[in-house]
Amino acid sequence: MVCRNRRRPCESGKEPSDETVAVPRTIRWVKSTYCGGDGGKCIEWAPHHARTTGEFLIRDSKTPDGPRLTLTNERFAGLVEFAKHHG
Repeated sequence: MVCRNRRRPCESGKEPSDETVAVPRTIRWVKSTYCGGDGGKCIEWAPHHARTTGEFLIRDSKTPDGPRLTLTNERFAGLVEFAKHHG
């Protein structure tokens, strides 16, 4: 983990405080369970990143180096509900 703090740097060996967010060095992406059968209409998300930072990262599986969405927990839940009903 790398510590990211806007106010002051993390001290080595210390737990992140409420002013510090632990950021994974590499992000592990997982394909959505709502992917189309051909894999063409698919998004990926980063569950570990969400658990450690509270940020829900979303990307298009066809363009992994492309832009990403960053959603709050509430917005991510809304996206999941939308996919369930309109997927």
